[in-house]
Amino acid sequence: MNIALYNNTIDSIIDKVKSSHRISEEDALILFKEADLLTLGELADEMRKRLHPDNMVTFVVDRNINYTNICINRCKFCAFYRDRDDKEAYIISEDEIYKKIQEAIDLDATQILLQGGLHPELDITYFEGLFKKIKNRFNIHLHALSPPEINYIARQAGLTIKEALIKLKAAGLDSIPGGGAEILIDRVRNLISPRKIKSAEWAEVMLEAHRLGIPTTATMMFGSIETPEDIIGHLSLIRDMQDKASGFTAFIPWSFQPGNTEIGSKRVKGHGSYFYAATGVDYLKILALSRIFLDNFKNIQASWVTQGAKLAQAALRFGANDMGSTMLEENVVAAAGVSFRISKDELIAIIKDAGFMPAQRNTVYQIMKVFN
Repeated sequence: MNIALYNNTIDSIIDKVKSSHRISEEDALILFKEADLLTLGELADEMRKRLHPDNMVTFVVDRNINYTNICINRCKFCAFYRDRDDKEAYIISEDEIYKKIQEAIDLDATQILLQGGLHPELDITYFEGLFKKIKNRFNIHLHALSPPEINYIARQAGLTIKEALIKLKAAGLDSIPGGGAEILIDRVRNLISPRKIKSAEWAEVMLEAHRLGIPTTATMMFGSIETPEDIIGHLSLIRDMQDKASGFTAFIPWSFQPGNTEIGSKRVKGHGSYFYAATGVDYLKILALSRIFLDNFKNIQASWVTQGAKLAQAALRFGANDMGSTMLEENVVAAAGVSFRISKDELIAIIKDAGFMPAQRNTVYQIMKVFN
């Protein structure tokens, strides 16, 4: 590319961002491939300041309860799943779930994240009953069942996605996590998770949820075998969805953790390289680009669970305004050999040390307590 033309192109995209004009997929790809990290960080930080002039960084107190690790999908990037006959396979009893919820509430949790594998014997009747019992026992927000789980439950019951969601909402489902997205490009999904729902099916669950007034998050797992074009395609899909219904409360990107996975052991065929092992620089770059491109998302979440406290702290200057949850329990990423732990007090200190005001929120980003 002609140097003068290149500079004009980059400068014109930067001017778009600074003047709060939406950038195109082509613009985003140029920024991804050509802009330096600090330029992206500066642009993303400016956007964060415009959206959050109060200088506040939020977090939620919750517990991630994985009710089963048995899953028929057997995704090649996942270290958590087990087959039914595996000695490490489990289903948590209802009493154990109640115990875990009470322990979380005792530590000021306002949300329970409940998700697991696709287990053939856990049907919609099971989840309706479980949700009703949880709601009868506890005053807790139920953030549960990713799109693959909901799609599977609906198909098993012979219901449409809308019909299944209506039943689950009536039983106590309050919101839906964005799990199962990985990269929402079917070429990639066919290689890393061929049994999992396709991109359009993931989107269908989320859009139906939004139409029914069920808020959700959106996620992206990068660092497996996708290209920059795939990442932009993923961001474009969820931006278009947000334009339609505004049902996403936040976007959470994180990097693939290869430990104990099929991809990590290099047994995946059909791609020139197995995975590119995203670095901390890659993480900050993609986080910043997400803030810039997703102009209709108010909240971008840093992932200390996969990146650790220091990089998550840096992410607050690369567009993130939320530190996710204290996550009193986490099993999926830990199965890949990554196990960062942060207490509520540590999270507050990290936010303060980065120059922000910490605030505890609920699932839908209502502020509950500010820590001056």
